[in-house]
Amino acid sequence: MQIKPRKPTMKGPAEWFTGEVWMDGIAQGEEPSRLNVSAVHFTPGARTAWHCHSLGQTLYVTEGEGLVQSRGEPMVTIRPGDVVHTPAHEWHWHGATHDHFMTHLSITEGDMEWGPHVGDSEYRGEGD
Repeated sequence: MQIKPRKPTMKGPAEWFTGEVWMDGIAQGEEPSRLNVSAVHFTPGARTAWHCHSLGQTLYVTEGEGLVQSRGEPMVTIRPGDVVHTPAHEWHWHGATHDHFMTHLSITEGDMEWGPHVGDSEYRGEGD
């Protein structure tokens, strides 16, 4: 058994996010595992850029109200207790609604690929 000390909260990089986002690392698998679990805290209006995961991603919403969208699909509102699974290589984004904070656990395996930021009109559902 190994007990690891809690790592400091880190600010989400501007290359990956629009708005204020903070991340707490929870678990990272040891080789050959590529598991990564983080609590991600979005301020109102904050969101990820478009991205995909080589082995998929599962989100578990713990508080607040958020939005998720896969490329070509409608935006969906998510709330505490919701579980969102995005399959491997599916481009998507997620974040808080404009008037609520949102925190989710992000459970991923494999590599991530980052794309363009989600623009304000796209975030409002107006296209970009």
